[in-house]
Amino acid sequence: MRLSPLAGVALAIVLAGCASAPQAPQQTAAQQNPVDGRAKNVIFFLGDGLGVNTLTAARIFHVGEEGQLAIDRLPESAFVKTYSNDAMVTDSAAGMAAYMTGVKQNNGVISMSSGTRSIAPGKDANGNALVSRCDEAGANGAPAATLLELARRRGMALGVVTNTSVTDATPASSYGHGCHRKLETDFAAMLVPGGAGYNSALGSRGIDVMFGGGTQFFTPFAGGGKRADNRDLLAELGRQGFRVVSDTAQFNALGADPAKPAIGLFAQNHMDYDAVRKPAQQPSLTEMTRKAIDLLAPHAASSGKGFFLVVEGGLIDHALHATLGKRALQETVSFNDAMQAAIEKMEQLDPGLKNTLIVSTADHDHTLLLNGYAVRTGKTTPTNPGVLGLVRNLDGTPKLDKNGRPFTIIGFGTGENRVNGPRGSQPALTDEIVTRDDYHQEAVVRTRPGAETHGGSDVYLGATGAGAELFRGTIDNTRVFSLIKNAAGL
Repeated sequence: MRLSPLAGVALAIVLAGCASAPQAPQQTAAQQNPVDGRAKNVIFFLGDGLGVNTLTAARIFHVGEEGQLAIDRLPESAFVKTYSNDAMVTDSAAGMAAYMTGVKQNNGVISMSSGTRSIAPGKDANGNALVSRCDEAGANGAPAATLLELARRRGMALGVVTNTSVTDATPASSYGHGCHRKLETDFAAMLVPGGAGYNSALGSRGIDVMFGGGTQFFTPFAGGGKRADNRDLLAELGRQGFRVVSDTAQFNALGADPAKPAIGLFAQNHMDYDAVRKPAQQPSLTEMTRKAIDLLAPHAASSGKGFFLVVEGGLIDHALHATLGKRALQETVSFNDAMQAAIEKMEQLDPGLKNTLIVSTADHDHTLLLNGYAVRTGKTTPTNPGVLGLVRNLDGTPKLDKNGRPFTIIGFGTGENRVNGPRGSQPALTDEIVTRDDYHQEAVVRTRPGAETHGGSDVYLGATGAGAELFRGTIDNTRVFSLIKNAAGL
């Protein structure tokens, strides 16, 4: 986005909400801020499945034991309890919905009233389980207002960025409602202003910026999609004035235009891991985050109401479910880079983040753990396996288990790779083996492939900017909703 010098100054002033005259030192923060101390802009980062152990491992992987990730540098922090309404260990739907609505959900439920029952979808005419059965046994809850919907009431511009399908549980919880997370064709319809199934709580305009995957839930079955109703939602969005893009060149060509919302879908379902992503087809999470701010900021400036942006690093969770430790850490680094880019960009627009609140946390933990009394490894490099490698003694020799076999620093409580019988019956592990891209770390309890489970531990939250001081101690995930709502005056 290119602005004239005068336009750039004006944009920064409007976003920052700066007063035109110097303020006396004795004035309160509310007096210094033309919006009475509210966070005019909010960016909520969600690392899906980014538990404390994964965060620690990613820090060592990327910058070594003494280094810091972007979240480590956020000045305010808290621990968040993540249990759901019906389970000690939450799923992504209930976890994100608690942040977005302040309501404890049953696992599988997307932003509904407390007690809504999770009912799996029925099959459509094509055999895909996408048909709602939410009210088959009578009334089953009501939509609970999300932070994005409350932000729309205040006139804020809205954005959602993810590297999963935009209809997946986490992003859907920010704008949609349903008794089951797999109602993805319904969630797609909730994004189309004026269409059947549209979520009118998003206002006449709808979400201003949406980037991620999930094309199949917007397109007809006959055209390779999943929609049994034969609606082409991308065509409908185009007729509603949306700029619809599907690859990186089209994405890069998007310019700031407050009058025209934008949606970019870059994969049929979820996007690819960043390490194997084709840059010409799929922009990175960092690029999508930067672009979202570029597009939202002028609209926020023209309205004077600010913006609310949700950014999910969703493939962290996918890699952990597959016990692909290396991929999980790479995806955490990708999430870290997007967060750092957003902080730097907002510091340019709003120096000191006096009117911008940035919050970063996770919806739940996983069962990744750090084994043994490993010596310090430093960051992972092409010649140093680092935290991905074997547990070693001070003299560099591998530590051995009871069967005389080496074992890795990273392991999982549940997962697909559990040795049958004594580990001594298997060939000894080497750093070359365990640092491969497709290596599945060993687990204590075997699951089917790709079905490593979530963990129930508290997760870490970091915050900076306007209202960040509200986040402290150990809090419930529903409390995060209230703190953001209060900080932004929603």
